[in-house]
Amino acid sequence: MHVSQPRHAASHSRMLLVAVPIGLLFTAAASLGVLASTPKIDSSAPPLPAAAAQLPSIDVEQQIAADPCADAEVEAAVADGDDEAIVRAFGGGEEFRAAVAAGNAPCVSLANPKRVWVVVNKARPLAPTDYAPASLAQNTLQTTSPSGRMRPEVVEALADMAAQAEADGVGAIGVNNGYRSYGLQQATYAAHVDEHGQEKADAGSARPGHSEHQTGLAVDVVACGDDGCTGLDAFGATPQGTWVAENAWRYGFIVRYEDGQTRTTGYLAEPWHLRYIGPELAEAYRAGGFHCLEQFFSLPHAPDYTG
Repeated sequence: MHVSQPRHAASHSRMLLVAVPIGLLFTAAASLGVLASTPKIDSSAPPLPAAAAQLPSIDVEQQIAADPCADAEVEAAVADGDDEAIVRAFGGGEEFRAAVAAGNAPCVSLANPKRVWVVVNKARPLAPTDYAPASLAQNTLQTTSPSGRMRPEVVEALADMAAQAEADGVGAIGVNNGYRSYGLQQATYAAHVDEHGQEKADAGSARPGHSEHQTGLAVDVVACGDDGCTGLDAFGATPQGTWVAENAWRYGFIVRYEDGQTRTTGYLAEPWHLRYIGPELAEAYRAGGFHCLEQFFSLPHAPDYTG
């Protein structure tokens, strides 16, 4: 940077040029910042060999991480629309998560409701708000409401999980709610508002267009036995609830709304609300000690609706 000096300072410098030997002049100029680019010399250090003094300087530039979306395998998986293949092409669940969280995966949209990694919350409505999955299947478990359908991959994973829970001796797992359409979510939310008021309704029920149930990737589970199935609120304290909290990740599920995460997710704890994100991502979620999708993908907290 060029540093301008007052006129009288410049004149004084010219006088020094006449009166001071050239070696002392350079030392004085460096101390005044005129030769800011001249490195300081440690007089206590031994002099550099002549050859070393002539070596060129090295410019160290910041290296930009490669775009994994430019990889041929990733491009092919994206073109096929195969979520699990895309994650594997990135190198696995943790590599996928890290790239997305760092903003280094332009081919991955967390807003695309067709993908298992979509993030829906109070600040991130579905687009379009009346989105409906292209394919839904009826689940095979005991179901306590008419909303028993889910995306086919979720139905399969849920059946496998429930079968293993029974094999482990913890009891049967049933379904309370799976997919809810935009229209059904309107009715569900309105009923909560009528019963509890809007503030309490917002803590436990999503507004239409903001519900994970509308993606077909979420399911509310209940504990079932010979006497029927429990209600949602009782699930967390049942053997099935404990088993699900520890093992759901093995089948591609996470407990979406954990205790202590309300300030981030905007919802009270719901140990019964499972969200399917696929086995690779669920494994990375558990291994990383994450407690909500916002944290997993380094997204802002969403405790309240933005509009």
